[in-house]
Amino acid sequence: MAGPKTVEEYLAALPEERRLALQAVREVFQRNLSGGFEEGIQYGMVGYYVPLSVYPPGYHCTPDTPLPFAGMASQKNHMSIYLMGLYSNPDELAKFEAAWKATGLRLDMGKSCIRFRKLEQVPLKVLAATLKRLTLKKFLRHYEAEIENTSSRRKATGSKKSASKKSASKKSASKKSASKKSASRKSASKKSASKKSASRKSASRKSASRKSASKKSASKKSASK
Repeated sequence: MAGPKTVEEYLAALPEERRLALQAVREVFQRNLSGGFEEGIQYGMVGYYVPLSVYPPGYHCTPDTPLPFAGMASQKNHMSIYLMGLYSNPDELAKFEAAWKATGLRLDMGKSCIRFRKLEQVPLKVLAATLKRLTLKKFLRHYEAEIENTSSRRKATGSKKSASKKSASKKSASKKSASKKSASRKSASKKSASKKSASRKSASRKSASRKSASKKSASKKSASK
């Protein structure tokens, strides 16, 4: 079964309580978002994003997808508000959390997902103030800075891994060289020992042969007498 194609279709398919709650949240988005964002269905939920006509690079994970900024959805056990615009902006995230907690309401939040069961659990004025501060220009600036930082960290990690591999390779080559030298010394030592042993055996045989010849000569002389 195909999912909803419009925000209206998405909301119409929800139970009344959830539809009214998300409609109220939607109105906060519509009244307070700065220009440049667009509303539509993204990732199967109500989304607010930067269209490709405004930001052609799109989302870095899937460049042909408009850059996500926020969203809201009805899940199995709760409703959710997604504020991806806060993920790359630690200062705004801290302000948002402080303002929310100052209302006395519990904040159930992951990296960018806020979970709630009833509209009364969401301080809409705090959400409105946050959306006003997160202008398109500010969002894009922090997003691109985060992408650049992530890329730099990956390069640094890759450089460390490469250096580690080279060091391990050198150590392995050094061990192999030392092992070959040790084996060569052992082989030379064995050959030397073998030569000495063979020399001793040869000398022993020659000595025995001389003694035998001497005995035979002595025996001949005795027989002659």
